[in-house]
Amino acid sequence: MGIYHENRLIKRYESPEASSEALPKIFDEILRLYDVKALFYTKGPGSFMSIKVSYVFLKSLSIALKIPLLACEGFVFNQNSPIKALGSQWFFKEKEGIVLKQNFENEAAPFVLPSDLDKSLFGSQNEPLYILPAV
Repeated sequence: MGIYHENRLIKRYESPEASSEALPKIFDEILRLYDVKALFYTKGPGSFMSIKVSYVFLKSLSIALKIPLLACEGFVFNQNSPIKALGSQWFFKEKEGIVLKQNFENEAAPFVLPSDLDKSLFGSQNEPLYILPAV
């Protein structure tokens, strides 16, 4: 997670905890230290539970604070590298959209917060991006 001021990254937050545990703790500090004007998040693809928890938490915060919640695909932050799905499956960004494939054998690029935030990559369509079918 990162804090941006005038589109420049000024603070990073990381946690080994699950999203449901980390988000409230990190935002407790953020809301005490910063005047948050907007929330930007990756809506997927990725862990179904993590995406759902993040969306509900951030959407609730967006409504409570009366600030926008904007979203983009996770591929924006990992150089369009495959993203781990479930088991041996991976999400790939292709011309026809996001597809699910088996057994990616290379190493995926890490997720990285950019030093400059390009707001044009985010949109108001912020509902989670669920690719995997319901179990």
